[in-house]
Amino acid sequence: MIANMIVLLCLSALFPMLMGTEVKSDCFLSKDCSDIYSSGKNSSGVYTITSLDGSVQVYCEMVSGGVNDRGHWTVILRRMDGEVNFFRPWESYKKGFGNKEGEYWLGLEFLHQLTSRYQYKLRVDVEDFEGKKAYALYESFSVDSEANGYKLHVSGFVNGGAGDSLSYHNGVKFSTFDKDQDSWSDNCAMKYSLGAFWYNNCDHTNPTGLYLWGKDDGSLYVGVSWYHLKNSRKSLKSITMKMRRVM
Repeated sequence: MIANMIVLLCLSALFPMLMGTEVKSDCFLSKDCSDIYSSGKNSSGVYTITSLDGSVQVYCEMVSGGVNDRGHWTVILRRMDGEVNFFRPWESYKKGFGNKEGEYWLGLEFLHQLTSRYQYKLRVDVEDFEGKKAYALYESFSVDSEANGYKLHVSGFVNGGAGDSLSYHNGVKFSTFDKDQDSWSDNCAMKYSLGAFWYNNCDHTNPTGLYLWGKDDGSLYVGVSWYHLKNSRKSLKSITMKMRRVM
């Protein structure tokens, strides 16, 4: 029965290629980008992997970026040009949305499935509009089930120049404008951050906020931000959150 299910998942993963869409696939081996990399695929791009709910397309960053980066990262969030609307409801964040070649959110349920089965680390790459690039690394990363609000767990911070803007969100449930689970007396997603995230009271980073093309949002705090990069709320040019299995 399990073998038959895997065959069906792999056939469904091949469907985009049959329709003329170029999607790299290594379905029988791949649960994440680490498996893709281990199978001999070393070029970055969109690959099809399998989950308990079926096939999933992800962007894999295969090439090492230097210190604390051996490659084969599974990208879970990327902002880079404001192409995609991130002010979305709970179901969108649960299932995932966007353009895997550009801006997208992978999906809370998939994150939970993977991080509940394997140990992962998380890396956040940020760049401002003046060209400064930096990163923050977290040696442990996991997401609880929907029944527990998709609560975030991060620890083991390593500073790559970006500072630590995520530990403030550790142990917090995920919130959207239609499902408020933050620690604030009001709705962070709806009235403060105009995105969706593991908002505390409310945030030190807002990667799903409005893309403001370098503008400083002042006291509004609605832009794509990583506060500790410059101890400011000036909006970012790009932010990528990606995870890698600890082998």
